[in-house]
Amino acid sequence: MISEQLIDILKNAKRVAVLTGAGVSAESGVPTFRGTDGLWKRFSPEELASFDAFMRNPELVWEWYQYRRSLIYDIKPNTGHYALAEMEDLFDDFILITQNVDGLHQVAGSKKIIELHGNIRRNKCSKCGEYYAEEIPVDKKEVPKCRCGGLIRPDVVWFGEMLPEDAINKAFYAARNSDLFFSVGTSGFVHPAAQLPITAKESKAYVVEINPDKTAITPYLDELLKGPSGKILPEIVKLLKLNNA
Repeated sequence: MISEQLIDILKNAKRVAVLTGAGVSAESGVPTFRGTDGLWKRFSPEELASFDAFMRNPELVWEWYQYRRSLIYDIKPNTGHYALAEMEDLFDDFILITQNVDGLHQVAGSKKIIELHGNIRRNKCSKCGEYYAEEIPVDKKEVPKCRCGGLIRPDVVWFGEMLPEDAINKAFYAARNSDLFFSVGTSGFVHPAAQLPITAKESKAYVVEINPDKTAITPYLDELLKGPSGKILPEIVKLLKLNNA
């Protein structure tokens, strides 16, 4: 149930920021890759998602990411993704910050996105850092090489790596300058992203959490809308459209 207070805030909000986490993609059926079936059941993500693992056995890590891509490419955005894409056009200043690497926000039509953990649909050179935006066919088994000779890797943040400085700086700027902040489908445990809703709250924003259950940050925020984001976000968009009519 959306509170009257939130309805009033939605009517007057100018600067809106949204943080999304794995819960949003889970509603589309994106697996967490912990406990994966088949060949990959023998490995933990920590064993494969690191630069050391890639340099030790690039073919194995590349094959795992190709497998992950093969699953993600068949998955469609859900109603929550599409609602966030619509929200972009309903506020004067809107930014979407995501921890997800699946690219489903872009597929749904969102354009104003800050990706904290990268995007599995993109690649970059492990040596010179050159980006390769085009998707590489999932049946390509050998590790491609950059023109500099370096091995091309997925453009995602691996264990032991720092988040992109530009992305995290922009995310905290958005949190500090928002008057309404949504934390959607996040656990509240993954830092530094978990600090963003707290930063927004400390900067006087009204902070709303959308989640099926309470999280570690729930007590510090203004309101919890308990339920799936695929149901709640479209309701918020409907209210916004009624207000703008």
